[in-house]
Parts: sequence; structure tokens; C-alpha cells
Amino acid sequence: MPTSSSTALPIRRLTLRDLTACADLSEDRGWPREEHKWGFLLAAGKGYGIDDPGGGLVSACVVTEYGPQDRPDLGAIGMVLVAERHARQGVGRRLMRHIVSAMGTTPLTLHATPYGRPLYEELGFKVTGRAEMLCGRFTPGERESEMVTRAATAEDLTAILRLDAEVFGADRTHIVTRLPAFADQLRVVEESGRIIGYAAAWPNMDTHVVGPLIARDTQTAKALVSSLAAHTDRPLRTDIDVRHEELLAWAKDHGLAPIAFNAVMTYGIAELPGDWKRRFAPVTVAAG
Repeated sequence: MPTSSSTALPIRRLTLRDLTACADLSEDRGWPREEHKWGFLLAAGKGYGIDDPGGGLVSACVVTEYGPQDRPDLGAIGMVLVAERHARQGVGRRLMRHIVSAMGTTPLTLHATPYGRPLYEELGFKVTGRAEMLCGRFTPGERESEMVTRAATAEDLTAILRLDAEVFGADRTHIVTRLPAFADQLRVVEESGRIIGYAAAWPNMDTHVVGPLIARDTQTAKALVSSLAAHTDRPLRTDIDVRHEELLAWAKDHGLAPIAFNAVMTYGIAELPGDWKRRFAPVTVAAG
């Protein structure tokens, strides 16, 4: 039985050896196990957790840092979970305070569910945007974009990294260079020999998640989503910045249904860096 002592258990760094325990924790809270995503985040970011003396984890989360390793420009917090048997005992608050303290002066961001938002507001996070989650089987229209997409190659990596840093506003080489192994698809759009957009589709349970989605404009984003959909028989899932109203309406017209809204929150900065007009969807909301 959980006791108040669960709030005094030590917080430690998690590693890939904790992958199964993290997936078990997700399942405990009624989330999908998402082992593929957990593995990606634990490898690319820093996991934090609290061990349950009875086995498993009391709580866990992951922080993904962007920019210089010794002085990150931004930290994204995700996968914040507390086991059901330890819920409502202040464990999540303690873990979040530990992370905020550990990150020092590094600006932070996260995507909050309505359930988690009050805690983050209590800790000083501010709502600076919203993202809408969509999911469904994409149904192509009769007259889709004539833009041509193609599978990315190793030779494209330098150009993709340059575009991504410009749009995201911070270097995330450690994320982008993992995409070829993490995602089932990585596609680009070129114009006059220059890459103007790229997107990935990675497997998550029975869906393919579209993200990141970086594009010069809405038409380019549509072409990338259409091409990713054409190369999978799974439903698509993605989280689109609500300011991209045209893309959201188009996606809904093509079979993707709204599932939920998440609040984009920041700590230490008034808004996220980069160019939101070309940033349509994150790799995953758990990594900003």
C-alpha cells in the first residue's frame, strides 16, 4: 500500500534499461505502452524517475534538451506520469520541481493535458499556444498537390539539419539524426535543388505518427502528409499547431478526426523560438 513516504523516495536518472518499467507505468495509467517512443526519448533525452520499493516506478518523465550540450537553449518536458497507486500524493509536483531546479536558467516547454495544466501553472508555466491532436485514415482527394516528394537520403541530412535548426530555433541534431532509424518514412520536398520541407512518419502502436512536419508553407505541408499517407496502410496521428487553420481543415476533410487539445506551455520564455509558420507538427508532443 502506498504511504506518504512515497514523496520522500529518491529521484534518479533513468536509462534505456528502464524502458520496460516506463512502458509498464504508461499502461498503469491507461496509456498505450509506446515502447518505441519511450526508447527514442530515453536515448535522445534525460529520463528522471522514482523507484517503487515494491517494484516498478512510482513516477517518470523525460527532458529533451536542444542547443549546445553545456548550455541548452531549450528543454522540453514530456511523458510525465505517476502510478495510479501513488496519485494525488504530491509525487508529480515533487518530480517537476526537481526538473525545474535541475534545468536552472534553461527555458522550458511542455504540452499539457487539461488534467496536468493546473500543476504546471502552479509551478510557473504559462500557456503560449495550443495543438490539436488528429487521428484517422487519410483519404486522398481527387486533385491533390502536384508537388513532388521523395524519400530522404543520407546526402540530404546536412540540408535537413540546416532547415530544421532555422525553423525550430535551436539545434536538435541528436533528434533529427535518429529519425532514419526511428521512423518508417522520412520524406522531403525540393524546389530548385533546395529542400523546402521534410516530414517523418514513425510507428506508434497501430498508427503512424506524422512528425516532425517542417514546411515552407501549407501547400508543402499538405504534399508531405499526402505522400506519407500514400506509403502506409495504418491510420495517421499528428498534433498540429492550431494557428495552422488551413492545414487542420484540410486534414479533417481528408479523414483525420479531432481527438484532443493540448496547451503548449513555456517557462522562462514568453514564446517558443523559431518560425512557427513553418513548424506544423512536433516529432512528438513529449519532445516539444
